[in-house]
Amino acid sequence: MSISKAILNDVAELVSLINNAYRGENSSRGWTSESHLLTGKRIDEEMLTEYISQKNSTLLKYLDEAGQIAGCVYLEEQTEKLYLGMLTVSPDLQASGIGRRLLEAAEQYAKTINKQMITMTVITTRHELLSWYERRGYKRTGKILPFHANEKFGKPKAHIELEVLEKEVK
Repeated sequence: MSISKAILNDVAELVSLINNAYRGENSSRGWTSESHLLTGKRIDEEMLTEYISQKNSTLLKYLDEAGQIAGCVYLEEQTEKLYLGMLTVSPDLQASGIGRRLLEAAEQYAKTINKQMITMTVITTRHELLSWYERRGYKRTGKILPFHANEKFGKPKAHIELEVLEKEVK
């Protein structure tokens, strides 16, 4: 079990994990599925390759004992903050502490690059997810953003908005 920076050779395995966890047939086994909110894929190899290749972004991966990628989190350096997104854990392994470890690794990463604030967006109707982040010290800012649907990555089944959460890391 280890957490390290993802590389381009990881893209296919990561795309499979992310799509399975968010909207795949197995996503309903976990509690973070979006399949009831959106249709289609969460990400494709082209976009994930772009994320990993960008100078201001990092994707951390969690390897299980067998060396398989069981989780990941996307981090993007912004001017004063670190944006955290796409926190993913294999549906069969959710509630086993992997998400918490990835979140802690993201917070440590923020400190190493001198970012004192982590920001993220969460779908406003995902009450269980909002509560999970709040229990880990993330605060709702009250700022609501529109969800920009992209045909390439799924269509909303209903109106979706995003809530901004933040946490100061010291």
